[in-house]
Amino acid sequence: MIPLYTEEEFKLAKSNDLLPCKCFYCHKIFYQNKHEIQAALNPNHNKKGKYCSKECQNLSQITKMTINCTNCNKEFKIYLSQVKKSKNHFCSLSCAGTYNNTHKTKGNRRSKLEKYIENELIILYPNLEFHFNRKDAINSELDIYIPSLKLAFELNGVFHYEPIHGQNRLNQIQNNDNRKFQACIEQDIELCIIDTSRQIYFKKQSSEKYLNIIKNIVHSKGIEPLSS
Repeated sequence: MIPLYTEEEFKLAKSNDLLPCKCFYCHKIFYQNKHEIQAALNPNHNKKGKYCSKECQNLSQITKMTINCTNCNKEFKIYLSQVKKSKNHFCSLSCAGTYNNTHKTKGNRRSKLEKYIENELIILYPNLEFHFNRKDAINSELDIYIPSLKLAFELNGVFHYEPIHGQNRLNQIQNNDNRKFQACIEQDIELCIIDTSRQIYFKKQSSEKYLNIIKNIVHSKGIEPLSS
């Protein structure tokens, strides 16, 4: 229970006097005898006195509950301790990544991975001109384009490979990818596709491998980074 009485009130109370408490599980206010409170405070006690009813005591023993995935609505079990940590819960890392990618802050279309790579490339290659998320090269947006090298990169997440929003949407995305690839060929631009679908949450450690892919390709063109 959660005591709602003062230390002084507890000292003055007789053994059978009722004192206000709050249920450890449902937080309902209930009254309990002083001697029962003393027993409940004993670490070897069966914890009965900590709850307003047998029902709350039984419910407190349940460590998991069944809820629906915020992304796919599939039922799955989750620890009660995790329920209060977030209003959104997911049955898998894939669903977590899908939901987070489609519910970014308003006006923020670019992923943390894209922003990280942009910042790093600008530092590593201060003498190279980069175009990020611009359409001027092929009249369609390229994630990264280096005009002087006629070299472009696309960072393709899970939406480019799995029907997250249905097969029709996946077909549209993949058709658009094919058009970009063809447009780059027509403009004599080398387009490198980097599959980033395995990264569910942004972490610098896992993002470095995608940055290194770009660095290695740029290096093959004879361009060295400012620092390794």
